[in-house]
Amino acid sequence: MIQRIQTLYLLITAFLSLLFYKGGFMKFTDNSGSVISITFKGLLRENAMSNPELVQNLLPVTVLIVILTFIALITILFFKRRDIQLWFSGFLIVFASGFVMVCCYYAYYVITKYHAVVLPVVKMIVPLFVLIFTVLAYRGIKNDDKLVKSYDRLR
Repeated sequence: MIQRIQTLYLLITAFLSLLFYKGGFMKFTDNSGSVISITFKGLLRENAMSNPELVQNLLPVTVLIVILTFIALITILFFKRRDIQLWFSGFLIVFASGFVMVCCYYAYYVITKYHAVVLPVVKMIVPLFVLIFTVLAYRGIKNDDKLVKSYDRLR
């Protein structure tokens, strides 16, 4: 199970998805100097003088983060059934690309509504890495399936 490269890709995807549970993964600053961040809980606004307040609950972001983590771990468990693993990894690609699109939408939403400027954070590029490792896992599962089918043809 762990010796297959696609399992490592799926573990990396699950680990990167777990990074979104803690802290903000997109940060912005507006004209008043407050920091607006997109987190697992939603849209948080933090002023220099006060505690962070929840401005808006972002349910699609929360749901997609949970689904990404759950499906990545479930896909690893189906290591003996490549057809089901291929099916789950296809869903994982769809949800990962949806997560990238939702992140881009909310970034645009914050920039336009609050007249904010993006603060560079390392976690901003993590959704793209989740998508890349998911596609690599899919390709690895597909290659394993082709290899096993070619051996079955030789028997």
